[in-house]
Amino acid sequence: MRTELHRQHTSTLTDVRNLGILAHVDAGKTTVTERILYATGTTHKRGEVHDGTTITDFDSQERDRGITIFAAAVSCTWAGHRINLIDTPGHVDFADEVERALRVLDGAIAVFDAVAGVEPQSESVWRQADRHSVPRIAFVNKLDRAGADLDTAVASIRDRLHTVPLVVQLPIGREDAFGGVVDLLRMRALVWADGQDTYEEGEVPEELREEARRRRRLLEETVAELHPAALEEFCDRSELSERTLAGALRDLTRTGDGVVVLCGSAYRNRGIEPLLEAVVAYLPSPLDVPPVRGVRGDAVQERAADPAAPFAALAFKVNATATGRLTYLRVYSGTVRKGETVLDVGARRSERIGRILRVQADRHVDVDTAVAGDIVAVIGPKAARAGATLCAPDAPLVLEPPTVADPVVSVAVEALRSTDTERLMAALVRLAEEDPSLAVRTDSETGQTVLSGMGELHLEVAAEKIRRAHGLELRVGRPQVAYRETVVRGVSGLVYRHVKQDGGAGQFAHVVIDVEPWEDPEGDSGPGAVEFAFRSAVVGGRVPQEYVRAVEAGCRDALLEGPVGGHPVTGVRVTLTDGATHAKDSSEMAFRTAGRFALREALRSSAMVLLEPVVEVTVTVPDDAVGGVLGDLAARRGRVSGSTARAGAAVITATVPLAELFGYATRLRSRTQGRGTFTTRATGYAPAPASVSG
Repeated sequence: MRTELHRQHTSTLTDVRNLGILAHVDAGKTTVTERILYATGTTHKRGEVHDGTTITDFDSQERDRGITIFAAAVSCTWAGHRINLIDTPGHVDFADEVERALRVLDGAIAVFDAVAGVEPQSESVWRQADRHSVPRIAFVNKLDRAGADLDTAVASIRDRLHTVPLVVQLPIGREDAFGGVVDLLRMRALVWADGQDTYEEGEVPEELREEARRRRRLLEETVAELHPAALEEFCDRSELSERTLAGALRDLTRTGDGVVVLCGSAYRNRGIEPLLEAVVAYLPSPLDVPPVRGVRGDAVQERAADPAAPFAALAFKVNATATGRLTYLRVYSGTVRKGETVLDVGARRSERIGRILRVQADRHVDVDTAVAGDIVAVIGPKAARAGATLCAPDAPLVLEPPTVADPVVSVAVEALRSTDTERLMAALVRLAEEDPSLAVRTDSETGQTVLSGMGELHLEVAAEKIRRAHGLELRVGRPQVAYRETVVRGVSGLVYRHVKQDGGAGQFAHVVIDVEPWEDPEGDSGPGAVEFAFRSAVVGGRVPQEYVRAVEAGCRDALLEGPVGGHPVTGVRVTLTDGATHAKDSSEMAFRTAGRFALREALRSSAMVLLEPVVEVTVTVPDDAVGGVLGDLAARRGRVSGSTARAGAAVITATVPLAELFGYATRLRSRTQGRGTFTTRATGYAPAPASVSG
């Protein structure tokens, strides 16, 4: 019976797709999600962002602002497959929401604007997906807009994302006349008539047949270059069969060697059904991705997506609602049932699963069990936070949590009424539990409560959520950016002896260190970037390995406050070159203390510089406002890196210190009579001028 049940669940898992919708803000992610729900029969009315009637943008702030702020999960079925879909934010301030979603997804749809092509945040989320090795297909949206061009958008995908686009469709009609696509695999025309929700399939229009044959041939040649089996058939027959081509596209998508590109107009409901067919055909099921890896004790273990294996799930989102505390889980292995007790490994506490919910944005359907491959929400766990592993008590396993970026902007917050101070602190703590990219602390010098996050909008949304959800009136101070410090010129051979003898066992540690500037060899400044390197060059066992680790821990302690202004230190490499121990008085604590004070002294002797966060700004303005906008960017210490013309407007790209962008939205609107827009993308840190340092 158990074997039969296992076989049944395994066959079901092949029909599951866990995927996200990724894109730059305003590329149409939420509209694509709404049309998918409509096409699959999950909803019976098309939700519109501008009307505030969407399923996934259910939060009042999302509807007020017209953007996605919180990742929302929905489920639907198509052609016998269950699709668990997460609509992610596109604004740079909410990149951590995307990071947490990508950690638990098996595939993604990347949405691009057919006019703008690859935009700054499109590039950022693409890199995030690269880090997680998430297979993707691309959907070029808004082909009905003036200036829309599939070939230009595809060229930007190739040039900016450094991937191989595999275009499987040819548009029928341009801009307002866009009415369908040619399916290049089956060489059939799919046409959507005005007012119709489904397409009619027919022969390729005569005027497009030659172009369709040319593009099919180009697709075959590109696939043959990348796929050995396809190359063998292409060499034998000088063409690829539909079956071979589809199989090769699936393989290339799952290995990341290519990206299938489809097109359409989500707003006009054109291109959604072929997109769903591509999701089923090309993106992986939970059985197609490698087993999840976790740590049990000192050993690394793998758990396959097997419902009969020990239960293991990763909590990737926590949300406090009127119905209770929802913990969103991706189940990687095993089965969990309502009423069972699981182990929160990190917190070392047992939690009872009171309810299991199939999530439909802000609506929920109770289910009795969740199995490997499922994305569900549970009610019951009291302390599990985003990144926690929940597993079977008799088979503990720690899964790698999503990385959390360091906050870059801070504001002081206080309750208007002193009697609400405790309520405000409780609300802030709950907010930080729900969103790990928010941090709350009390300033030791001023006594103020400081809220830190990923950007000005991020903190605005957090403050407004407290006002609306908790009925608290609060005062928010001016935003302040998070500076860092780094070494420009280090020191060599710094000697530090830690000797303490005050009765009883003493403390003795002797270390010699070199300090030098260091850059992450991957050149990555996003979540997961390495900002500190430590190595030991000690020979002859003069410092035992356990003391070497203690020295490294002490160095990390010292990096929390730099000598310039007390900011965290980054971009440093420390080499332990020598040391000495005492037979009785040496300990890990003594060497940790020595490492901390040695690096502090070394940093004071090094040439240091203050770093400030910088962002790439893309400003779209009317041609007649370009001069004023360029002058304003220069006044904000911006460095213009490019300017292109696009349909009567100019698109200006510049690198600007984040501190100079506070209030920029209002200034840009006034300079352009409300016609200018801008987006930002974090690019890391750069040296701050002496005026800022001082």
